[in-house]
Amino acid sequence: MNLFRRPAPSLDDLIFEAPGDTSSSDSLMPSVARPAQVFVRGQGSWLWDSEDRAYLDFSQGNAANSLGHSPQVLIKALTDQTQALINPGNGLHNRAQLNLAERLCHRTGSDQAYLLNSGAEAVEAAIKLARKWGQLHRGGAYRIISASAGCHGRSFAAMSASAGGPENRFEPQLPGFSHVPFNDLPALHAAVDAQTVAILLEPIQGEAGVIPATEHYLKGVERLCHELGILLILDEVQTGMGRCGTLLAEQQYGVRADIITLGKGLGGGVPLAALMARGKACCFDVGELDGTHHGNALMASAGLAVLDAVLEHGFMDHVGESGVYLGEGLARLAYRYDHGQLRGHGLMWGLTLSEDSAEAVVKAALHEGLILNAPQPNCLRFTPALTVSKSNIDEMLLRLARAFSRVRTAQLQCRKGIAV
Repeated sequence: MNLFRRPAPSLDDLIFEAPGDTSSSDSLMPSVARPAQVFVRGQGSWLWDSEDRAYLDFSQGNAANSLGHSPQVLIKALTDQTQALINPGNGLHNRAQLNLAERLCHRTGSDQAYLLNSGAEAVEAAIKLARKWGQLHRGGAYRIISASAGCHGRSFAAMSASAGGPENRFEPQLPGFSHVPFNDLPALHAAVDAQTVAILLEPIQGEAGVIPATEHYLKGVERLCHELGILLILDEVQTGMGRCGTLLAEQQYGVRADIITLGKGLGGGVPLAALMARGKACCFDVGELDGTHHGNALMASAGLAVLDAVLEHGFMDHVGESGVYLGEGLARLAYRYDHGQLRGHGLMWGLTLSEDSAEAVVKAALHEGLILNAPQPNCLRFTPALTVSKSNIDEMLLRLARAFSRVRTAQLQCRKGIAV
């Protein structure tokens, strides 16, 4: 026996080397786990760290950077608006706010819109709107049914509506929420009672691992809401603004929600979200919604620039074609490395891995200069810029293949107990 044999290295030891960055995060409260790199600039699908190393970004702020990093249309819009007016105050109208609300309503067939700062805020406002409607039209009904493994944000009502994500250490949750299995119409129907006011769903469950609703299910939910006289709320914070190849994912399914939430890609990287309502769901009165930066002129100008870009002729065709190209490439890699199911629409894809190695793959990919996201231990999520090129996709696939190989080699070495 070799008493001086070093212990077998961990997977991280074998696939990942920490960079030599000197910046400290000691003063930050802990939140998400971040790598040590400090990023200083970005352009399109690329980011550069403080060591001037380039990284191909196929997360794009978890789908927030819809046009990529620092797009010229966004820079111009923000620059022009900064020079004119940043924030007149939430008690006053501004032109960008009015224009964005009007254009969102016109393009989505909504009747009213309200601008906020984040997707979680938009969901909170949707919950308030549904409960207000329940007081007016359904005898005070207030309960909202959502889907198991769903994620609607980290504020209190949004957390209570969510059934996925990390352990909730902030109990008690807010009352009035229940969860049923996703894509299960009978379970949903059975959960509705006299106190139910709405059903809240993501068309594609992003944090659950990019799980799309089936067309049969979502159309059935719409029909159920109409028959029972309750509201349908679609959380399109991640799926909206062209991410799935249409302005809203509901268009992919041929359904029409009463309330829609938008966020992430609406601002193209700046904090902006929207609550939209149709018909009978429009029931807020003056004083029931408010926020210091809601409808901020600077952020609204960004939303207008993004909306203009997404609605340009040929843009959605590009998203569709790029999405097919990305999906085909990922399918080839999944087959080659014996991974599992590939799911998604447009430029939102999830790849199930053969085992719970997603974190290791993300770290290995970072070592290869590729930024990815792992919403689940066995799943990778791909949300590149909607402007991504085929050459960017090809380069991503090469780097991902190297990351898969690196992890596979490290796994074999760990199983054999090889020490370095």
